[in-house]
Amino acid sequence: MFEPDRSATPVWQVGALCRAIAQALEAGFNPVSVVGEISGFSRAASGHCYFSLKDANGQLRCAMFRRAASVLVDTPRDGDRVQVRGRLGVYEPRGELQLIVESLERAGQGNLFEEFLRRKERLEREGLFDPARKRPLARMPRGIGVVTSLGAAALHDVVSALQRRVPHLPIVLVPASVQGEQAAPELVRALQALYTCAADPAFATPIDAILLVRGGGAMEDLWAFNDETLARTIARSPVPLVSGVGHETDFTIADFVADVRAPTPTAAAELVSASQQSALQDVDAAAQRLLRALQGRLDREAQQLDRATTRIGRLSGATERQHAQLQALSQHLGHALRLRLQSQQHAQEQQGPALQRALQQGLARRQAQWTQAQLRLQALDPALVLARGYAWLSNSSGRPVTSVYQVEPGQILNAVLADGAVELAARSRIPN
Repeated sequence: MFEPDRSATPVWQVGALCRAIAQALEAGFNPVSVVGEISGFSRAASGHCYFSLKDANGQLRCAMFRRAASVLVDTPRDGDRVQVRGRLGVYEPRGELQLIVESLERAGQGNLFEEFLRRKERLEREGLFDPARKRPLARMPRGIGVVTSLGAAALHDVVSALQRRVPHLPIVLVPASVQGEQAAPELVRALQALYTCAADPAFATPIDAILLVRGGGAMEDLWAFNDETLARTIARSPVPLVSGVGHETDFTIADFVADVRAPTPTAAAELVSASQQSALQDVDAAAQRLLRALQGRLDREAQQLDRATTRIGRLSGATERQHAQLQALSQHLGHALRLRLQSQQHAQEQQGPALQRALQQGLARRQAQWTQAQLRLQALDPALVLARGYAWLSNSSGRPVTSVYQVEPGQILNAVLADGAVELAARSRIPN
């Protein structure tokens, strides 16, 4: 039986072999730049970051210590395609190959990001991001337009959210590519088609809001939503437009131009769809407010009616007393005049024709004076004054109103007429 010559093979301690491998990697590869897709990204409480870089043929464990991680502009996410620079080594306690990452950026991000900043600055100077042109979303839209890819997960998320919250609400979908060179022109055409529908009063479904959505991805995946023609098309939307592109940390020019930016496609759908339960609660709350307002108005009107009834009762009693006093005075004057007439007639019989003429003249004057006095007394009767079309005015406290300067426009007045009372609202004040 053949046996190898073990005397020619060195025997390593595990730790020593790991150190030797690490030294060989250090000498043969470092520094190294690697392009791949992030997987399993995590940030420890210490600030160190751990993840794997992978492609179709392999996977490499990576560690990025706090000092290097602290300068990251954006936190990487699983699925991001990145380019890292660092040093290969061996994690000796486990004998695992790892890459100590010293810098990280999205693959191709440098040029794209600079172009993004240039476009953003140019469109901002044109006023496309001005908050003053942003419109609020309708509380209860009649219909919603959606622009996205038929194969996008974002479409499923939006439809699921709308069916869950507002199953009765019609949706108008205009599909378009959301990635690649053809995406931007297709998105522009899809939006223009929705604008035509929204502006047509004869269109079967009124459109009160538009959702422009797609899922997350790297900057190059979302690049169509940074297109300038698309940005200007978004700005011309006849109805409020919500941009729900990417994940919460993704920003595109479409987000800045849209009336509302949503962190995800699902959030975009929720922004334009108050749930049925919420709508019913709003209706119930409005009904309760209306009932309370109506009951309060009825209570106030009842109090005013009670005060008016009391004032009319007092006025009626005063009128009756004045009328009785007038009748008593009239009877007294009539009796006195009759006595005086009888006395004068007797004197006339005694004094002759001359005296009789004098007495007749005096009697005529007395009768005229009595008639005038009776007329003046009758004129003082409040009931007769009211019967001639006059009214007795008072304010809500029951105090008489005798001057235009006691009344403000819109003030409620009480008017007592010959056969009852009414409430009046002063329209204006016109002094003599």
